[in-house]
Amino acid sequence: MKHPTQNKRALQTHRSALAVPSYHRILVKHGLIEKTLSIPDAYEVFLKVGADPEIQKLRRKVARGDKMKHVPALYLATAMALQGMTKPELGALKLRIAKRV
Repeated sequence: MKHPTQNKRALQTHRSALAVPSYHRILVKHGLIEKTLSIPDAYEVFLKVGADPEIQKLRRKVARGDKMKHVPALYLATAMALQGMTKPELGALKLRIAKRV
């Protein structure tokens, strides 16, 4: 049996990781934004990424079996679409997003 303070320490480390929204972590993971970008700015970038035609096409392929009723499912589908892209495709996506600013 673990000591209660050990459990509290484990919860504290997880809370700090959850302080950043999932869309921010998704964009940082794929190199589309800097880790230091503010959360509202990251959300705007995430909306631009979601509006990109290539991402929508890939997201539709991911979401065929599910109807995407929940917002977290949309984050997951976007993350899976980004994961299926190659580095040159991600670079092109980054350039398209930069043009929209």
